[in-house]
Amino acid sequence: MADEPLSAGAVARRLGVAVTTLRTWHQRYGLGPSQHVPGHHRRYTPADLARLEIMRKLTAEGVTPAEAARWAKQTPVVPGPGVASRLRAGAGRDGGGQTIPVGRAGPAARGLARAAMRLDAAVIGDTISHALATDGVVATWEGLLRPVLAGIGERHVATAGLIDVEHLVSRCVSEAFAAVARSGRATGPARILLSCADEEQHTLPLEALAAALAEAGVTYRMLGARVPAAALVEAVNRTGPAAVVVWSHTRPTADPAQLSALLAVPRRPLLVLAAGPGWRADTLPAGVVRPVDLAEAVSLALAVRDSLDQSTGADRA
Repeated sequence: MADEPLSAGAVARRLGVAVTTLRTWHQRYGLGPSQHVPGHHRRYTPADLARLEIMRKLTAEGVTPAEAARWAKQTPVVPGPGVASRLRAGAGRDGGGQTIPVGRAGPAARGLARAAMRLDAAVIGDTISHALATDGVVATWEGLLRPVLAGIGERHVATAGLIDVEHLVSRCVSEAFAAVARSGRATGPARILLSCADEEQHTLPLEALAAALAEAGVTYRMLGARVPAAALVEAVNRTGPAAVVVWSHTRPTADPAQLSALLAVPRRPLLVLAAGPGWRADTLPAGVVRPVDLAEAVSLALAVRDSLDQSTGADRA
């Protein structure tokens, strides 16, 4: 029973790719399932799987799919014993028998989770970059990255492990968002100031917002992690933004006094946004807005930009 042929879904889970990708590799490059039983779907043999592993690795390293397929078909493969049986027993169990739960997220998130368990930085980066290019920052964050990051956190709480996985995935996410930010075409003065709350070290959601703003053509300044309230007030006085986003991931860093200090800044009007699960709605000072998610934070920033553009146009008229 060892090494029984596998379905396309099982192979896709093993490789961390979508089933549609397997179909493309089959139709364009001939890397398809080789076992055929009349009346049944074709199945992937261990040799098929070994060639697809080569294909995935080469494409993740930047080799063109056509060239990668040529090498995959020409390279002799000798699959080790029990390839398929290991897959059936441990589908989604790369990395010491653990899995990263992603809830109802789609195949891309499951594939990313499996690549994360393998510590496969190339596939992680490629998956994130492809999603950003195809779906944009907000959809990628909500549908792909948040489920995986939350799953890693959940597994860490349960096992005290996956620290290496969390660090690698976080670095890959940061690099992908930085690439989006660098490619932004926004010009003019920075109208939005992004900052973590005092002692807050979780920056990825704030980096996601920065990338989404760049994608939308909104200029901003990013101060990053652990910004004391006095330093944030000083930055506001120095740069004169129209809106400040203060991110807090945990309750201990969500001191409403930080927000009150911003509201007391003489330069007005200033929109203060308290973003993140650390803030409690019933403790926020009057006048502070709490966006429910990344999409709403981006919408508020766009509203600020549009309002300033209209004011500037009216003044010129």
